[in-house]
Amino acid sequence: MSATKHTIVMTGASRGIGRVAAEHILRRSPDAHLLVVARESPGAHASSGARLAAELATGGHTVSHIPADLGSLESVRSAAVEIRDRLDRGGLPPLRGFVGNAGMQYTNALTESPDGFEATFAINVLANHLFVRVLQDHFAAPARIVITASDTHFGDFKHNLGMVPGPVWNAPDVLARTGAFPAPGSTAGGRTAYSTSKLAAIYLVHEYARRLPAGVDAIAYNPGFVPGTGLARNAGPLSRFAMRRVLPVLALTPFATGRGAAGRYLADVVLGTTAAPTGSYVDRAEVARSSRESYDPRRERELWDAVERFTVAHAA
Repeated sequence: MSATKHTIVMTGASRGIGRVAAEHILRRSPDAHLLVVARESPGAHASSGARLAAELATGGHTVSHIPADLGSLESVRSAAVEIRDRLDRGGLPPLRGFVGNAGMQYTNALTESPDGFEATFAINVLANHLFVRVLQDHFAAPARIVITASDTHFGDFKHNLGMVPGPVWNAPDVLARTGAFPAPGSTAGGRTAYSTSKLAAIYLVHEYARRLPAGVDAIAYNPGFVPGTGLARNAGPLSRFAMRRVLPVLALTPFATGRGAAGRYLADVVLGTTAAPTGSYVDRAEVARSSRESYDPRRERELWDAVERFTVAHAA
């Protein structure tokens, strides 16, 4: 990452691996202006974004925030356009990075976004796409777009110990709506929506690599299974307890990654410490092959066309 003043926009920096990565980025890249995108907390005296920015800025780092509800395309568009306008006015240094780290896993596949999309797909796929499309002409090469993926997209025991069903691909117009998976009202349905959304994210990274200007690289980052993050915050009490108190022990084994390591690996990808060509899948600390299913140019084009239609009214 450049040693001159530059901007990195980041979602999902408030907790978990995103918070660790944000701290690493600021410590290791002192010329970075980190702009965190955070949802507001209703009724709070200070916005969660303002608190996050103030906490990250400790030590003289340059951090600002912009509010957005990532489930709402209008809210995402508003945030992305404000960032674009600030770049145009010179209110931000050149844009060198976008980190789409925010993600959500619901306990069903029936939760609907304000725009009528299945909420997992809206947050994990459409929000990132809209940010990329609104900002794509404002990146100053060399720049990196990093989207947090997941090895749940493999759909096998080796990669997630059978805890998350594998993706079930369908036409994007079906996947984007509620009820796309078997038993959509169940936790398994919600987890299938999650793994499928992460496969979709990898497909779009491949399309970004084809379509973005030279010098603007797109990378999919897999942190591995990271217990103790906020991903399961919509799960039931037993699942939340297991994620916080029981499963973190797995981080001491090859089956899982500790939050600190996963955040450091993400920062390595964002800052270019991990060398990775555009279109790569980085599994923790190294470039790797994603699943065989994740390399499908026909699906990638179909998904691109669909998400363009879904976001066209908001991308202008």
